[in-house]
Amino acid sequence: MESTGGPYLNTAAVTAPVGIARLLQMAFGCATFSLVAHRGGFSAAYGTFCMFVWTFCFAVTTFIVTCEFTHLHSCLSISWGNFTAAFAMLATLMSVTAAVIYPLYFVQLGCYPIGCEVRDFRIAASVFAGLLFVAYAAEVFLTRAKPGQVTSYMATISGLLKIVQAFVACIIFGALVNDSDYGKYVATQWCVAVYSFCFVVTVVVVAISVTGKTALLWFPFERSVVVYTLGAVLLYVSAAVIWPVFCFDSKYGSPRRPDLCAKGRCPWDSQLVIAIFTYVNLLLYVVDLAYSQRIRFVSHL
Repeated sequence: MESTGGPYLNTAAVTAPVGIARLLQMAFGCATFSLVAHRGGFSAAYGTFCMFVWTFCFAVTTFIVTCEFTHLHSCLSISWGNFTAAFAMLATLMSVTAAVIYPLYFVQLGCYPIGCEVRDFRIAASVFAGLLFVAYAAEVFLTRAKPGQVTSYMATISGLLKIVQAFVACIIFGALVNDSDYGKYVATQWCVAVYSFCFVVTVVVVAISVTGKTALLWFPFERSVVVYTLGAVLLYVSAAVIWPVFCFDSKYGSPRRPDLCAKGRCPWDSQLVIAIFTYVNLLLYVVDLAYSQRIRFVSHL
């Protein structure tokens, strides 16, 4: 009797270079959160964030591998290529953040007071967290758009930059809510409006690409994205000028960190973080604008 199970399974999903990278992601992710949960331990918001990153990435990667291995992704009403490319970039950013945060806050060279066994588990978890980041970065490298290749938008440089821009905006929002005193001036409130507007539109662009609904829009999506990116550059230029002036000029703020400012709850520190990442996002939008004029959008890959 002729086998009927073979054609329904896609072995390339686990044997191709991208498939192998995903299997390594599952292995490294499982090892990381298992070591932490067993003996390494975690606490406070930083530890909870790291555990969320490792479990979330493991769950979604397992879902992706399962869908590709069984061809179930063809039943989903989304652009699978855009979804996997967007998640790989997001997982890369999240995993590298966790790989930095966990050893920074939980790893120490000495055994006191946590004990040598706990210390060793935390060091091992940190090593696997670093390997997890490398595995996700490898997937981004393998699936990124090559010159002259027809591929999904999220696999292009412009699409990947959209994920990075949104991630950087989240860092800015985190600093804003940490006693940044942004409501003190109308000018700094304008900067917050810029960050919020650009973040929302960027997320909408990613969502439309992932759902594969670009062809259903009544306006030219690709042209609108380029126009929006130009607008985002101009808005971030205004924020990059206004925020430092109203935070670090002696007339409005403080050019130096106040001596009596508490560590971890200092508005000046938050303002500095926001200023740095404002320039980072400005650079990302400029690079995005340069690349977005050279690509063609494909909505159903």
